[in-house]
Amino acid sequence: MSPSVPMPASPDDVAETLRRVGYLPDAGLSTVAYLALALQRPLLVEGEPGTGKTALAEALADAMGMPLIRLQCYEGIDATQALYDWDFTRQILHLRAAEAAGAGAATDELERSLFDERFLLARPILRALRESPVVLLVDEIDRADDEFEAFLLEVLSTNQVTIPELGTVTASVPPVVILTSNRTRELHDALKRRCLYHWIDHPGLARELQILRIRLPEVDEALARQVAAVVAELRLRGEMQKPPGVAETLDWARALHQLGAHTLDVETAAATIGAVCKYREDIERVRASLDVLLTA
Repeated sequence: MSPSVPMPASPDDVAETLRRVGYLPDAGLSTVAYLALALQRPLLVEGEPGTGKTALAEALADAMGMPLIRLQCYEGIDATQALYDWDFTRQILHLRAAEAAGAGAATDELERSLFDERFLLARPILRALRESPVVLLVDEIDRADDEFEAFLLEVLSTNQVTIPELGTVTASVPPVVILTSNRTRELHDALKRRCLYHWIDHPGLARELQILRIRLPEVDEALARQVAAVVAELRLRGEMQKPPGVAETLDWARALHQLGAHTLDVETAAATIGAVCKYREDIERVRASLDVLLTA
C-alpha cells in the first residue's frame, strides 16, 4: 500500500474506519477486509442482492480516500470492454488528416502513429493498474462467462497487462480489488483460490436498526424500529420472491419520512410497500398480512 494511503492496523481499525462513512461491518467482514488489505489479496464477497456487497467497495474507497473504479459485469463482456480499446473514429480522422496534408511518412511509421497513446481508450482494469492505489470493484462477476473469468484471473495474478502496440502496463501498487457475486452461477475454483472470501448475510434486527440510525438519523427512532422489525419478519418468513435487502429498508424508511410519518400504520405501509417489494406477488402477499406484521 502506498505511504500516502494509511494502512489500517487491525480488523477493529477497519471496522471503525468503515463506520465513520456509514458502513457497519460485522466482525467477520472487518477481519477479512483487513486481511485483503494487509496481504494485498482480492476479496470475493457473495450474498443475496441488497446485502451491501457493492456498498462495501464504495465505503472502503471513501474511508481510505482512494478513487473507486467500477467494472460492471454482464453476459457477453469480454477483455476489450474491461481492459482497453482504440478510438477508431479519431484514428480514421488522423489518417485522413495525414493524407490530406500529403504527409510523406512511411507506411509503417503512419501505422505506428495510429496506435499512439492519445488514441487509447482505457477501460476500468487498465485504469486501475495505471492509477493505483485505487479500489477496483468487479461487480457481479457471476454474470460474466468462463473466458472472462480466465482473463480476470490472469490480471489478478500478475497485476499487469500487455498492450501489443504499447508494451506492458504494471501496477506500481496493487489495486484493492473487491469482486461481488450474487451466486447466479458457481465461480471457478481457480478464481476463488486467488481471492479471500466472505459471504454477507442480511443483517439481524439490531444491526439493521443500527444501520438505519446511522444512515438516516433524521428518521424517528420509533419508525426506524418498526421498519426494521417488519423487514426482518419478511425475511424470516421466507415467502418472498426477492427478500428485501438493506437498500430496500433504507428506501422504505426514507419514503416514510418524506411523507411525514412518525410511526408505521397499515394504510401508510400499504401505500409505500413498493419501496420494499419489487414483485407483484410479493406486494399482494405483504399487503394481505400487514395487520399481523404491524402487531407482531
